[in-house]
Amino acid sequence: MEPVSAPALDVAAVAEQFPILAREIGSGPLVYLDSAATAQTPEPVLVEMDRIYRESNANIHRGVYALSQESTAAFEGARATVADWLGASVEEIIFTKNVTEAINLVAYSWGRRNVRAGDRVLTTKMEHHSNIVPWQLLCAEVGAKLAYVDVDDDYRLDLDSLDRELARGDVKLVCVGHVSNALGTLNPVAEIVQRAHAAGALVLVDGAQAIPHMRVDVRELGADFYGFTGHKVYGPTGIGVLYGRRELLEDMPPFLGGGEMIARVDWDMSTWNALPWKFEAGTTPYVEAAGLGAAIRWLSALGIDAVLAHELAVTEYLIERLQEVDGLTIRGPLDQPRGTAVSFTLEGIHPHDTAEILARDGVCIRAGHHCAQPLMRHMGVPATSRASIGVHNTRADVDRLIDGLAEVRRVFA
Repeated sequence: MEPVSAPALDVAAVAEQFPILAREIGSGPLVYLDSAATAQTPEPVLVEMDRIYRESNANIHRGVYALSQESTAAFEGARATVADWLGASVEEIIFTKNVTEAINLVAYSWGRRNVRAGDRVLTTKMEHHSNIVPWQLLCAEVGAKLAYVDVDDDYRLDLDSLDRELARGDVKLVCVGHVSNALGTLNPVAEIVQRAHAAGALVLVDGAQAIPHMRVDVRELGADFYGFTGHKVYGPTGIGVLYGRRELLEDMPPFLGGGEMIARVDWDMSTWNALPWKFEAGTTPYVEAAGLGAAIRWLSALGIDAVLAHELAVTEYLIERLQEVDGLTIRGPLDQPRGTAVSFTLEGIHPHDTAEILARDGVCIRAGHHCAQPLMRHMGVPATSRASIGVHNTRADVDRLIDGLAEVRRVFA
């Protein structure tokens, strides 16, 4: 993500829209630096979900009475909001429960129809487990091979490694995170898509760490599949999105069977509903979908360019301050382009201990392998600490973190 020119964000006014940030833990207000795991929820999202539960709570698509029609309108309105946000058509937007389910949908439905023994699926060494394990399962089942693009010493993808793998001519699918949750690396997805397509491969992009921070147009990227998770984009849990090119989705069999995804059910066979409902079996999380739509409308109203400019400025300050801490190593790119998550280790101190001491004073960061165990082994560390910047964070939050790290070092001195 390159620095952008945009109107200044009124961060104080933005922060006031998050009720949870008023909570005090330890000696001061909560400092939440874990948006890469779960972003906090602003008031407009809470209001929209509460409104549906209080006024319009009824199963969607199935009732002719007002409550059902209102819930249906909110649900399909959220789909239209997501489609517009991504530059897609509504038929190409499938609601899932998270990006993990979105990736599994592609692995089971597209993968088991198109990947055969002798083929290869190509992912990268910096992926979240959700972009590794489904492909391990697929390859083991059909006799294909899973291969990995290398990560270089600067924590970026080795595109020469990508080219070598593609040159073999047997790669059916390339699976890549838009932004690494564990490193903060921004991957050149449009370039990767071009190289993969030239080699005859499709591309799936895990966009969970990109959608909350930057403008994403799936048509411009050229991605064949693109997924993200609602609770990382200031929406509720239990809702996610899969975008797929319409011609691919049309050819894919259903992922789950049951109600809503059918056109007709007979004793011996069934026929399927049209897109996008073919992939949405059962009662969908319609309240959560409406909340996701509200979150995206809220983020859009702030101005995604203004959000990105603010977050990059705070991230650059975070990297600058972290480099002042003795014995601290940043595990990710130091320079732009990069995302807003910054991972680090403190010499002689386990990341869990670091996070626990910080938490005593209300500073919330993540510690662990970040669902990226192969990457941790590649780097030779058991885990890292990670601070991730959201739209409400400020330099003052970074200063609280740095003060807390001084206390961590004092405790372990």
